[in-house]
Amino acid sequence: MTEPITSSRVWLITGCSSGFGLALARAVLARGQRVVATARRLESIAQLASHYPETSRAIVLDVTDSAQVKSAVAEAVAAFGRIDVVVNNAGYGLVGAFEELGEEQIARNFEVNFFGALEFIRAALPILRAQGSGHIVNISAAAVISNYAGFSIYGASKWALEGVSESLAAELKPLGIKVTIVQPGPFRNDFISRSLERGRNQIADYDRTSGKFLRFLESMSGKQPGDPDKAAEAIITVVESTTPPLRLVLGKYANDKARKKFADAEKERDTWEHAGLPTDFSLNS
Repeated sequence: MTEPITSSRVWLITGCSSGFGLALARAVLARGQRVVATARRLESIAQLASHYPETSRAIVLDVTDSAQVKSAVAEAVAAFGRIDVVVNNAGYGLVGAFEELGEEQIARNFEVNFFGALEFIRAALPILRAQGSGHIVNISAAAVISNYAGFSIYGASKWALEGVSESLAAELKPLGIKVTIVQPGPFRNDFISRSLERGRNQIADYDRTSGKFLRFLESMSGKQPGDPDKAAEAIITVVESTTPPLRLVLGKYANDKARKKFADAEKERDTWEHAGLPTDFSLNS
């Protein structure tokens, strides 16, 4: 049995069959670091592992399977002796007006995008705490900056993940563990063509809102401005920083969106301050 290699950072990344996960795994391995890449189908990541037999491992993982999650974390430690970076990338989109989405579609989207990520973090935390170091990277979405008609549930699942991430960052900072949320805009991957589920119960009344948004998404498939390889480089830069941000906003679209959202939010707060501010008990009460 070979001894674990301990000379470089170890990344454990979910959803490596394509998109951000694959681009990030490739970029990390090209730097000579180590990757435990996971995907639901082993054949989708087998070639990646074969190119870097000494520094990579490929593991089958469905993030909704608690036993597989625990096994993946254990295999990563067995292979390389530690885990330095946990990347929650696995997930998929769900588009359709809220009323058009089936109950099981809603539950499944949260199960993968939110509860799957939580299970992965829960399994990794004892390792990171024992080490006194580590970095959790949660891939979110521009829908959290401000959401769209047709992305109610998908945006909510990512919003929930960000809420947990903010609290985790405060809880884990004294323990030497960092947390970063990544908010990507539209990137040229197969999210729209392969990882976007449609609502099952189409209702004509929503054609001008969620229907219009779906047509827009489909029209830009393959034309998105974001480069996944450059996104991978940005994520690595953050992980290698001694003072990483809580949020990393990727691409011009998402940065413009964030800038506008914060400006609009402050304008609205200021406009309605007269109603909201004087709701505390008076000092003489």
